[in-house]
Amino acid sequence: MKKYIVILVFALIGVTAMGQDKNARATIEVDGVCGMCKERIEKAAIRTKGVKSAVWNVETKQCNLIYDERKTDLKIISQSIADVGHDTKLIKATDEAYNSVHPCCLYRDEKVKKDHDNN
Repeated sequence: MKKYIVILVFALIGVTAMGQDKNARATIEVDGVCGMCKERIEKAAIRTKGVKSAVWNVETKQCNLIYDERKTDLKIISQSIADVGHDTKLIKATDEAYNSVHPCCLYRDEKVKKDHDNN
């Protein structure tokens, strides 16, 4: 009987250990130019079900993510970001979404990019 209890305990420990590896880490490239873009990108990512952390860097254009792979994936997160007007490597924002961002955030406009580079 003790043998069966020991086997059961080890089996439960093994199942519990495997079930805890649900969080994935990834980095995606997201276009933007300023602090307002950063706030918009991070909020869009965080509002995606399953995303636990999103930090976008203005200089590198990289968004570091921690998310539950059982609830979402990079394509869904990219779509959420594109829906608020920012292009990702996977999904380009629609013209309507892009044009809804603040005029200083129009990252496809070379003049806006240069203005932000000078700051």
